[in-house]
Amino acid sequence: MTQENTAAIEPSWLTSLNPEQYEAVKTTDGALLVLSGAGTGKTSVLVARMAYILSSELARPWNCMAVTFTNRAAKEMGERLEAMIGSAADDVWFGTFHKICVKILRRHAGLLGFESNFTIIDTDDQLRLIKRIMIEEGLDAKEHPAQGAHSIIERWKDKGLAPDKVSFSQVSEYAAGKTLTIYKKYQDRLRSINAMDFGDLLLHCLTLFTKNQEVLAKYQNQFRYILVDEYQDTNVSQYLWLRLLAGKHKNICCVGDDDQSIYSWRGAEIENILRFEKDFAGAKTIRLERNYRSTGHILGAASGLISHNNERLGKTLRVASADVGDGEPVQVRGLYDAKEEARTVINEIENLYRTGSSLSQIAILVRAGFQMREFEEKLVSESVSYRVIGGPRFYERMEIRDAMAYLRLVVQSSDDLAFERIINKPKRGLGDATVSKVRELAGKLGFSMLMAAERIVETDELKPKPRNTLRGFVEDFSRWKAYLDDIPSSELVAMVLEESGYLDMWRKDKAPDAAGRVENLKELVSSIEEKFESLPEFLEHVSLVMENDESPDGDKITLMTLHAAKGLEFDAVFLTGWEEGLIPHNKAVEENGTKAIEEERRLAHVGITRARKRVFISFAANRCIFGNWQNSLPSRFVEELPSEHININSASGLYGSSTTEKSGTWSWSGGGKWKNTKTQQNKKDIWKIKTSKGEIPTGSRIFHQKFGYGKVMEADGDKLEIAFEKAGRKKIKASFVEKV
Repeated sequence: MTQENTAAIEPSWLTSLNPEQYEAVKTTDGALLVLSGAGTGKTSVLVARMAYILSSELARPWNCMAVTFTNRAAKEMGERLEAMIGSAADDVWFGTFHKICVKILRRHAGLLGFESNFTIIDTDDQLRLIKRIMIEEGLDAKEHPAQGAHSIIERWKDKGLAPDKVSFSQVSEYAAGKTLTIYKKYQDRLRSINAMDFGDLLLHCLTLFTKNQEVLAKYQNQFRYILVDEYQDTNVSQYLWLRLLAGKHKNICCVGDDDQSIYSWRGAEIENILRFEKDFAGAKTIRLERNYRSTGHILGAASGLISHNNERLGKTLRVASADVGDGEPVQVRGLYDAKEEARTVINEIENLYRTGSSLSQIAILVRAGFQMREFEEKLVSESVSYRVIGGPRFYERMEIRDAMAYLRLVVQSSDDLAFERIINKPKRGLGDATVSKVRELAGKLGFSMLMAAERIVETDELKPKPRNTLRGFVEDFSRWKAYLDDIPSSELVAMVLEESGYLDMWRKDKAPDAAGRVENLKELVSSIEEKFESLPEFLEHVSLVMENDESPDGDKITLMTLHAAKGLEFDAVFLTGWEEGLIPHNKAVEENGTKAIEEERRLAHVGITRARKRVFISFAANRCIFGNWQNSLPSRFVEELPSEHININSASGLYGSSTTEKSGTWSWSGGGKWKNTKTQQNKKDIWKIKTSKGEIPTGSRIFHQKFGYGKVMEADGDKLEIAFEKAGRKKIKASFVEKV
């Protein structure tokens, strides 16, 4: 039969594939790694491959398994397969790793000492159980939060380590070196209540297979074909589980992209995909490099950047069709500070909107959550609709709401909602009974709960310990309220967060998101310092910000982190804050060195490849991070972008004028280096201001009681921007400094 006749009888879902996709679908014998770059149609390949296997009768539906990382992805694949081959798709084992493991464990729970109706406990229950065990071990919950032990246990489970497999060298010093003891007791308690956590689903499945060869053989025989999505995101447990199941037929097809491995912080091991050909003898690798999403310049910039990584298998993205063309070069701009970055990014978005672009096809991507605050406030002030993906808006975050409750109670003693929100944040040992007595007295006397607390601590209604704790709480608020008019609002907020123990609570928390919460709280202090003279003024501002339309529908800009953006695509993408310390992130580099730099570069690559038509990259020469002004260097990733695919500081005015009083200009000096060519300050910058302290012109040396000596850099009304010798740059009211 001729090739033309063969093509004529093949279904459209097969003939529509490009040559590399077609080869990946029809390569059905043995292990296959499909290296699928961004936008190269990996889902189409996965589904078409399954359809081909079933329509060619190479296996029955129940002999096929497709493993994904999300229920949404599994559902989409199932629906697409059903559209291709009909109801036969119903019997394919589609699901996440956890879902498929649950299905297996329900059938064989008795072999592991569980009943088939075991429960799966959530994170809150896990933490409560671990905390109880730690108390039994004589550990102070404040000194050793349960979250720390929980994170260590999770990592052990990600690596497939049951308690008896944890070596001495892997035992953490956390919790006085008792983490392994806690782990053993935790697993015993779970078994005693017929429960598992999510990590157990894979761990117990591994135990089931390794200790019961007949069960393993059953599933090895059943699954003739195994397909795996997003293989670069697998952890050790998932990798071991897949190897066991593929041990007989060895027909395993893994689709993934080593250049998009960005989740090491939650257990993903890039080595799984890098060593695929060694792990599966005779494995074949097919590269999907034809991109159906982005223009030539975008792909050229992304490929040039990621080529600096050493830990990669290598591929080069190119446009799938000549009709797409190169498009616009990636726009790269250096700006003065975060405010100018937010202002000019929003201005450009408004320009795109005026020329016909949909807001829903525009995304602003940040490396760290605290960066969102500046953009959110600018979007609100310009009445531009937006949505935050992957988390709440800045002022909706739990830690910010808690902090705001503290501030509301400082300003307004009658705010009972705020009182009840923070009375036990952090934990103070004030139980429901104590709070109920305060509430009851408040209702009886017609007082606020804070006023009632002031009264009740002078009586014998409470036991000594809660009475003394509540007295300390009341005295704290009395002291903070006395400072309302005496110190800058930002200093007062910092004082409240520190003295209340709330900030320290998150510093000690070992949960993966705790560091981000600390960053957000510090950003809150910075936001007040920049432009609010009083705490009531700031609280009013936040109330107005929160009035922004919360409906998720409609034409809205998307604001999100780079991590949350993976798998999404937009017409235009703004990549902001491309500075050393932000991307690559200081904390990641300090902890993991070169490996972290490569993962951060992959994260930058993911950001660029989210865009179909336009990419805008920006960085600031100065950035106020958590109250400290820092002179920032452009990210090394900016220098690694191929010059033929980027446009640097063009005369288009994309990021506004660089002739404003504050603006500095970053320019490319050749040889792969950026230089700051900020011109002399405009005469407007050296005006003098009148304050209660007398004249304090720019250039003056001053003294501040908290921050020490500094130099006045700029003046705006009665606000001074001061470069302190030890505390960095800050904005301070002139009345709070002395000229020396």
